[in-house]
Amino acid sequence: MSTANNRIIRRRLAGAWISTVISISLVLLLVGIASLLLVNARSVSDYFKENMQVSVLLRQDVGEDEALKVQEAVDRVTGVRSTTFISREQGVEEMARMLGQDFLDVFETAPVPVSIDVSLQADYVSSDSLAVVKEALEALPQVEEVVYQTSLVEALNANLEKVALVLGVLIVLLLFISFVLIANTVRLNVFSRRFTIHTMQLVGATRGFIRAPLMAQSAVQGLFAAFLAILLLLGGLFILRSEFVQLFEIFHLDALLLTMGIIVVSGLVICTVSTYIVVGRLVGYSKDQLYSY
Repeated sequence: MSTANNRIIRRRLAGAWISTVISISLVLLLVGIASLLLVNARSVSDYFKENMQVSVLLRQDVGEDEALKVQEAVDRVTGVRSTTFISREQGVEEMARMLGQDFLDVFETAPVPVSIDVSLQADYVSSDSLAVVKEALEALPQVEEVVYQTSLVEALNANLEKVALVLGVLIVLLLFISFVLIANTVRLNVFSRRFTIHTMQLVGATRGFIRAPLMAQSAVQGLFAAFLAILLLLGGLFILRSEFVQLFEIFHLDALLLTMGIIVVSGLVICTVSTYIVVGRLVGYSKDQLYSY
């Protein structure tokens, strides 16, 4: 009979341990997602800035061979990240898509000049830096005009600052919620052993002696939960990669490794600290308080 009871107790303890690990891992997954966004915040900002285009329009009399030489000169301008040559035919096709073929029919010759699309380094996508780059580009004799939307640059920088602020607040809230949820999960797990802890006190066990095995178990739970959360995070990123390939131009391996480290440390710290606090409280309770807790 005692053997059967022991098996039932082991099953219940195993079930409670597994459910605790799963609960903690889901919370750590939220921590991982928030951390991944945080460590990649600069990369996300740079991605949007570097995808803003500056159009360098060349004079009508500039041929494509000469334009290719101009492109080489543009590549050497400080702040330029990359350039794309747009031939007259490509420009005509793009204008036809935007304005319709009927609009082009009123011209005897195509009014579209050869142009060069320029992507700037992220640090140069600001009103002051763009003005300097524009002046350097307009100094080239073949350049007719340099076009970019000043309002778009200002809006981009302003919105990225707002997004960074909102993201920071969201991450702080997620970390707070994560700590509370994991602490409650660990608290319930330790609380289920309150009478065992009380029995250990009766035979003279010190607080440190009682805490040590429980904190070790919590550390193991934190590691298992962190490992499971990392697997879920990697699985989610793998699915996203198949759907949004360009998204992974933002994320870097070192940032992913840092995020994994944050998940592991969060799991260990929150689980062990929560266990330390809960056990400290339970040890101070009398038997009557344990029954009424």
